[in-house]
Amino acid sequence: TLLVQLALGLNPYIITQGRSTHAMISIVVGAITNIILDPIFIFVFHMGVQGAAIATVISQLFSAIWTIYVLSDKKSTLKIKIRFLKPEGSIIGQICALGISPFIMRSTESLVGIVLNCSLQLYGGDLHVATVTVMQSIMQLIFAPISGFTQGVQPIISYNYGAGNFHRVKRTYRSMIGLCFAFSMIATLFTMFLPKFFASMFTTDASLIALVGEQMPVFLFGMLFFGLQMGIQPTFLGLGEAKLSLFIALLRKVILLVPLVLLLPNFFGVWGIYYAEPISDILSATIATLLFIFNIKRILTLENLEKIK
Repeated sequence: TLLVQLALGLNPYIITQGRSTHAMISIVVGAITNIILDPIFIFVFHMGVQGAAIATVISQLFSAIWTIYVLSDKKSTLKIKIRFLKPEGSIIGQICALGISPFIMRSTESLVGIVLNCSLQLYGGDLHVATVTVMQSIMQLIFAPISGFTQGVQPIISYNYGAGNFHRVKRTYRSMIGLCFAFSMIATLFTMFLPKFFASMFTTDASLIALVGEQMPVFLFGMLFFGLQMGIQPTFLGLGEAKLSLFIALLRKVILLVPLVLLLPNFFGVWGIYYAEPISDILSATIATLLFIFNIKRILTLENLEKIK
């Protein structure tokens, strides 16, 4: 965990300097090392799962070493120095305020998973629990690339906002939101039209594949529009709007999805659980878009920037 935090936590400081290739290498080094070492430790040394764990830690070590090296070389404008490592309460407070939004997004996954599984077990049984597990795994194929993209762009928005380059900020967030929306829509359409193909990537159970084929077009329908929220939330974070970002993080899962999962099955049975996902996705994306439209002009003013500083 320490090695992962060093690699991922310090990576934005490399991106902020415009050294995106070096930032990408820090991730690629770990991934390639892991791919090479996994079969060696598992099959050659016959270490099984323990070998896979050791390979993972070694790959994370390589990523951390590379990241620290880049931030210590002569070309780095933001160098790691001991005198800069003294904790400052005001800075830590700002970090926590901005970090609580993505933290809640990750932590609420557990809450949603518990509520979904309990409701599916109650109204549908084991097969429906397995169906949602497969569909959520497929959703990650859409979420993961977008999440990686937005994490890379967010420091660019922050840097230019802090420098008062509002024109560049606008160009960046427009490109990011547009690409997130386009990617999520295209990727979701593929999964909706080929649900059984994607289900077969995770299971060979014919009844499970058939049920996924029936329900996935409904379950993933809201993802056609959810790319808007996935682009807007990191934009708010990059602009220092922690409260708005936090509200959007809570909106989809805690405020909308969990109550809908508990309420709709009373009217539609097990199908109500599947309806809850697209309804919450569409509503949260719509509200996030409206919040963005009504607040972006206020945010991109020198007066607001001075207040944040």
